[in-house]
Amino acid sequence: MHCVSVNKISLDEYTPIVGKVKIEEIKELAESLVGKKVCHINSTSFGGGVAEILHRIVPLMCDVGLKAEWTVIEGSDEFFNVTKAFHNGLQGMDIPLTEDMKKTYLKFNEINAREFDSDHDLVVIHDCQPAAMVNCLPNGRGRWTWRCHIDLSHPNQQFTDFISPFILKYNSLIFTMKQFVQENFESKKTFIIPPSIDPLSAKNKPLPENLIFSILDKYDVNPEKPIITQVSRFDPWKDPLGVIDVYRLVKKKVANVQLLLIASMAKDDPEGWVYYEKTTRHAAEDYDIHLLSDLNGVGNIEVNAFQRASDVILQKSIREGFGLTVTEALWKGVPVVGSNVGGILLQIINGEVGFLINSIEEAAEKTLYLLKHPSEAKEMGKNGREHILKNFLITRHLKDYLSLFCSI
Repeated sequence: MHCVSVNKISLDEYTPIVGKVKIEEIKELAESLVGKKVCHINSTSFGGGVAEILHRIVPLMCDVGLKAEWTVIEGSDEFFNVTKAFHNGLQGMDIPLTEDMKKTYLKFNEINAREFDSDHDLVVIHDCQPAAMVNCLPNGRGRWTWRCHIDLSHPNQQFTDFISPFILKYNSLIFTMKQFVQENFESKKTFIIPPSIDPLSAKNKPLPENLIFSILDKYDVNPEKPIITQVSRFDPWKDPLGVIDVYRLVKKKVANVQLLLIASMAKDDPEGWVYYEKTTRHAAEDYDIHLLSDLNGVGNIEVNAFQRASDVILQKSIREGFGLTVTEALWKGVPVVGSNVGGILLQIINGEVGFLINSIEEAAEKTLYLLKHPSEAKEMGKNGREHILKNFLITRHLKDYLSLFCSI
């Protein structure tokens, strides 16, 4: 295991965005927690929404007086292949859970548990990869919370049956939506806490127009032509092939439309390479389809610029724990066409900030509508930013965590 270094952040910097009253409420709530030792544990320090949130919320916890840190587990390629299968199985994929998979999973959880200094008041374990660590540690003074970021609404029962005994050892559980709480978890102290974005992070802060245009030019994206974008891992649940099919239907009516598929290749997601190749083959040699990632220098600033330059953001997920990219787009005033699944339902008010869809054809229809009605699209984007300001910024997320810590 290794500890992740994070930058210092001051909560006061958010006062111009959310107001002094909300900042003071957070500080008051934190007073009874000053000096408490908190450790967040997950499987990667980059790539994906969990890492993005931890890079910002851990230093904010420190700023309000907690002794917060963030630790990442270690594992072999075999382990991360197994945990990716766990991720897929828990989201409902019809795949087998073998005895060898169980052994590999438990082996690396035990290894990481032996390396972990459990002298903490509060430990938050994120997702399934390190979930069994709690089984390998002696009972101590600390309170342990499992934070589930994925869509557990229709799981493969083999995987929930295996992981449930570990989850039931936790003092409390956090889910994004009530619909994700399995019946056998209802006996535990359960909290519903949606994720959030940081409006001051590199991915979400305002950018000068000349920087946006220079980034578009660097990656041969034409700002004079319509832009559709999806920002997500290359992953079966994000349906990048379906996104390309939506684009091709749109292109029949808007011939000069461009598609950006943007991702980061995370260490704990070996399957990403497989879907990157599948997506490349499906895109064929269409030069209006741009496959962009950290492999060709696309970082947070570039993602920010591409989202701000887009006319429509897609989130064509098949399952979705939350989908931070929906929040990111709405914060930037861009309407979103998203699948009618999981955490996307919390973010898209249908017809007000974008559209919820159930098929490729419907996604293409709504995308075309937004492209052909720019004034209405702009109004939806404005509504979307207000929706995010009220519900999905990191200050609300921090307050939710502090309330949970106080209660346990």
